Amino acid sequence: MAEIKPFYSVRPREDLVEQIASLPYDVYNRKEAKQIVDQNPLSFLSIDRPETLFAPDVDMYSHDIYVKGRDVLRNMIQEGSYVREQEACYYIYALTHEGKTQRGIVAVSSIEDYMNEVIKKHENTRPDKEIDRTKHIDILEAQTGPIFMAFHTTLVLHRILDSVTNEEALYDFMKEGDVRHQVWRIQDRDLVKTITHEFAQVPAVYIADGHHRAQAACNVAKERRALNPKYTGLEEYNYFLTVSFPAEELSIMDYNRVIHDLNGHSYHEFIELLKQEFMIEGPINAEVKPTRKGEWGMYLGGAWYHIIAKEGSKAYELMNHSTAKRAQSLDVSILQERVLQPILGIDDPKTNDRIQFVGGIRGLKELEKLADASDGVAFAMFPTSMDELFAVSDAGELMPPKSTWFEPKLLSGIFIHEI
Repeated sequence: MAEIKPFYSVRPREDLVEQIASLPYDVYNRKEAKQIVDQNPLSFLSIDRPETLFAPDVDMYSHDIYVKGRDVLRNMIQEGSYVREQEACYYIYALTHEGKTQRGIVAVSSIEDYMNEVIKKHENTRPDKEIDRTKHIDILEAQTGPIFMAFHTTLVLHRILDSVTNEEALYDFMKEGDVRHQVWRIQDRDLVKTITHEFAQVPAVYIADGHHRAQAACNVAKERRALNPKYTGLEEYNYFLTVSFPAEELSIMDYNRVIHDLNGHSYHEFIELLKQEFMIEGPINAEVKPTRKGEWGMYLGGAWYHIIAKEGSKAYELMNHSTAKRAQSLDVSILQERVLQPILGIDDPKTNDRIQFVGGIRGLKELEKLADASDGVAFAMFPTSMDELFAVSDAGELMPPKSTWFEPKLLSGIFIHEI
């Protein structure tokens, strides 16, 4: 069963939270992050991406970069931009976008649960990103970006979410993308005990976003355990910062693909190769946005096409679970295994620089622009579902890279867990 506990958060002063809180570190490239910090020195990106405080040619993974982030954080605490809670608390973090609200419990979760797969993952990490976040946590001696998790809630926890969010919020502000962010602090000892007890009834929790930060926290915990002859298991580094949302309050957006060339094929040759396994309708002079699992939109040569697997084909067999593992039956898996790898030569989508992943929040026009610019091809996907995410995780399988896009994004810098 899942273990969480309240923690002594370091958090922004109420009048500064809107200026400090920022989107996660990996949303921006280096140039974009630096522009934001130059315009707003209080932005948490100066801590999350401390290379923004150096010249563009400085190695962003050098030791001095992480030390600078630690120093900025300590200075902001010392000068009062950040405050330390005087008692361990839980929080409720709500995000509202386009009329839909999701409410999560902010806590620290057990590293043991992560290692024992009570906290389940659905994708592998990239070594470079894992090393970066491991250094960041270790040198800052703090976890600064919460892991976004999903779970099947209990009736009691649902009622607590309803009750607490009817009260006045500690924070209430708008941020990028017209997203409303609200935070409530839970200090009442009886309520804290109830939340801890109820969460212990939850059999599994699922990482929705933040696999690199979760693995990095685990790496730091293992390193510090090995160096601590008086290790007890109660040290703060044995827990990592999480926000856990009821699954029914979450939705996944499409995560689309652009391949920047046709691997030597002409348009005609490429379409003929696709026709071996897929029915293709088009060209169509309008965007093709999939409306159900098993169909794709394709943009090629200035036109859209509607694609669906032919009955009897290997792709159709995979889509219909007849012999497939859970992960193999995902639309993004079938695209990878039946099109991107054999036809377009994308053997490893994690490392191949010919493929670009585009979150659904950017729309289909972005796919057109990127495909036209490179004379390539774009695929519009139907979103992976929460049920699919849970099923793949429960089966101990892994999804292809960039299978899920959650929106809105959790902000970093609202909660900091010192280790």
